[in-house]
Amino acid sequence: MTPIVRTSPPTSFWRALSLAVLVALANIALWTAVNQPKQVPDWDGKIGGFAYSPYQRFQNPLKLIFPTSDEIDADLKLLATRSERIRTYSSLENPAIPAIAKKYGLKVLAGTYLDHRIQRNEDEIAALIDSTRRNDNIDRVMVGNETLLRGDMSIDALIGYIDRVRAQVKVPVSTAEPYWVWMKYPQLAKHVDFITIHLLPYWEKIPRKDAVGIGVLKRYSEMQSAFPGMHILIGEVGWPSAGDRISVATPSVEDEAQFIRQWVKEAASRKIDYYLMEAFDQPWKEGIEGRVGAYWGTYGADRQQKFGFTGTVVEDPSWPLKAAVACLLALLPMFFFARHFIRFRWPGLLFFCILIQISASLLVWSVTLPLAFYLGPFDWTMLVVLFPAQLAIILILLINGFEFTEVLWRKYWLRGFGLLTPEAGEVQPFVSIHLASCNEPPEMVILTLDSLAALDYENYEVLVIDNNTKNEDVWKPVEEHCAKLGARFRFFHLNPWPGFKAGALNFGLKETDARAEVVAVIDADYAVRADWLRALTGYFHDPKVAVVQCPQAHRDWEHNAFRRMTNWEYDGFFRIGMHHRNERNAIIQHGTMTMVRRDLLQNTGEWSEWTICEDAELGLRLMHAGYDLVYVDEVMGRGLTPADFTAYKSQRYRWAFGAMQILKGRWGWMTRKGPLTGGQRFHFLTGWFSWFADALHLAFTLLALTWTAGMLALPEYFTLPLDLFIYPILGFFVFKAVIGIVLYRVRVPCSWKDTLMASIASMGLSHAIARGIYLGLWKKKGEFVRTAKSRRLSKRPNPLAAVQEELLMFIAIILAILGVLGLPGALNSWLSGVHELPGTRHLTDYSEGKLWVAILAAQAIPYLSALIGATVAGRAGEKSG
Repeated sequence: MTPIVRTSPPTSFWRALSLAVLVALANIALWTAVNQPKQVPDWDGKIGGFAYSPYQRFQNPLKLIFPTSDEIDADLKLLATRSERIRTYSSLENPAIPAIAKKYGLKVLAGTYLDHRIQRNEDEIAALIDSTRRNDNIDRVMVGNETLLRGDMSIDALIGYIDRVRAQVKVPVSTAEPYWVWMKYPQLAKHVDFITIHLLPYWEKIPRKDAVGIGVLKRYSEMQSAFPGMHILIGEVGWPSAGDRISVATPSVEDEAQFIRQWVKEAASRKIDYYLMEAFDQPWKEGIEGRVGAYWGTYGADRQQKFGFTGTVVEDPSWPLKAAVACLLALLPMFFFARHFIRFRWPGLLFFCILIQISASLLVWSVTLPLAFYLGPFDWTMLVVLFPAQLAIILILLINGFEFTEVLWRKYWLRGFGLLTPEAGEVQPFVSIHLASCNEPPEMVILTLDSLAALDYENYEVLVIDNNTKNEDVWKPVEEHCAKLGARFRFFHLNPWPGFKAGALNFGLKETDARAEVVAVIDADYAVRADWLRALTGYFHDPKVAVVQCPQAHRDWEHNAFRRMTNWEYDGFFRIGMHHRNERNAIIQHGTMTMVRRDLLQNTGEWSEWTICEDAELGLRLMHAGYDLVYVDEVMGRGLTPADFTAYKSQRYRWAFGAMQILKGRWGWMTRKGPLTGGQRFHFLTGWFSWFADALHLAFTLLALTWTAGMLALPEYFTLPLDLFIYPILGFFVFKAVIGIVLYRVRVPCSWKDTLMASIASMGLSHAIARGIYLGLWKKKGEFVRTAKSRRLSKRPNPLAAVQEELLMFIAIILAILGVLGLPGALNSWLSGVHELPGTRHLTDYSEGKLWVAILAAQAIPYLSALIGATVAGRAGEKSG
């Protein structure tokens, strides 16, 4: 079989441009479809009344930051254009409101805020009585607001306050509570002049389409039946424009407009007395009511009307600008991709262009979404910290998507290499095979040596370099076997010797036969095919070829569950990732089943001892020198998978740590234009992004655990993340899982069960990789820990000893999930016999709470996978033992 190196077909400017424009137009069509104007019942009359809290965007009564008289004046002047009545909640705070309201002809329902503070209650009552006597536009008063709902005082104490006020003012008196509180305490009605109820269907989880009929009119009718002859005022009625969804109750501008415009028409036709909840958004309420508490206003905190009372309603009026920016951001990348990869089949071109456009839209959406909410300094700080991580997620999405597209929809590989058939009389280059060994079982090394002795090749030698093995019983049998195999096999025992494996291989270079043109490296556990050298050394007749690499493959895994799952996990990279990289001459050189031109190895600096991934660094160095690396996807030798989960983790940790050493040491090569091609720089910069995803996963998990603890312990500071931020993260998890499984099914010849187990093995390494990434970025030097391929154990080990950190992380996530579900609180209530108040809300009452549980569960998967992997390894070890 001869190598196939094709050139890319001529680029097509117009085909590429047409595809990019087509996808951009489809994007605009999607934005248009999602943001269709909604027809809402018109209302051109007056509003029955507004619940009015006067606080501006950054004001907060809890922090004693109050509005000025001028600000209140501007508010009431605006409200007077829409209504003739307002309702207040405190007589101590902002006492100038009634007098300013009179200036604009507004009637005032004056309120008092009563709670457990006795002296403050007395001050509120005194202020209410005084204000009522001084302001003749106060036509009704409210003694307390949801006081019984909060449990701030007993029913008798509240009645006492109400009776005192009724005795001292000449206007009707009431108190405001949800309808069910009046039903629970019917005696309260005997002490008020009219009943005031709050009807907020959102909090009852009623969908907006049923909110007016079921959530308001039905409750109102029930109250009329329960209290015949009493005037009933709806003191708060409304719908929020943003915030967390509760079950099927969704807050949005469109839903608020639908509710309010439908309600005011119904109220006018039925002559119902009401106050809209509320006039202006009150961001300060988010700390006590959750995110949704800030968004009940008909006007925003900026005093701009959210929607008109006539005509259609659009949820996001700025969507055309966002759609246009997203299209412009994506247009050039889509055109570049389509023009340079026109050789792909059209579904692949379309798929990746759509992925680019989705990424651009997601970026625009992520940047602009926070502007629609009242975020505090803490929220903005978190967003600034997390935005680079979100950019990284988008990049990982595109990088994985490109690999998926090329592997699945290429018409052919541009660079395809297979086995060579030597021509008659062809000169065989002399090959020096180097086998570095450290404390390896002698019987395993001897098997490898016997396979090398059986090579169908004339010109070669084998150097066995045993470094730092202290036990003579381990290395002496190997030395003796080399002597039996003849002069072609030479054994060296080095103790002590620096430089780990790279140091041993550099020693071997100095001992290499002067005739050697090629150095081959093999691990101590590999049994090679007899035609390994004969079928591949012909590539070195091309002076541009520096390396010939075969895949790592494994043996003796078929009847061992752990070795089986790890075998297929390794296989995926060599059947998918290596082909993808080989297209741009950017493969990762591996430390086994590899051959390298000797003079280039020596002249470019030998094996690097400053990194524990000397093989990958050498491959990059040879590319930087301008040479080609050839990947032949043919199994020419098989080794052993790691013996257990500890060894498996240790190896992947070493690879991740070493990759970061290379990234730091060769950063200039990868980021600046030079000898490396654009494709090579792309792969060596982005090829480790999947590992960076593992590092991000650990960071996100720790952040999620911290945030969950904050939501449970300090809910006034920590709120549920917006569902609009959660969906992309869940989408990223799903996308990665789907493309991984699809690629495995297409490229790796294993069963569905093997695919699942390989996925578990891969995910189980996430924590080890994350540690390798962070420590590799932080530290300069790492220790090369050999990967154990077999164990001699005197007693049965605890399989979970290999995954102690993963176990702790898994337990922490499970506790966080239980906390969000409210199980600790429910258990405490059950044990104490104290039942929570009706209307008490839990995190999982909100859709965001359920989504947050889903996020935590997804974050637990890698840690659960590690526990499964370690358990499988332990059981497999017991059976083999």
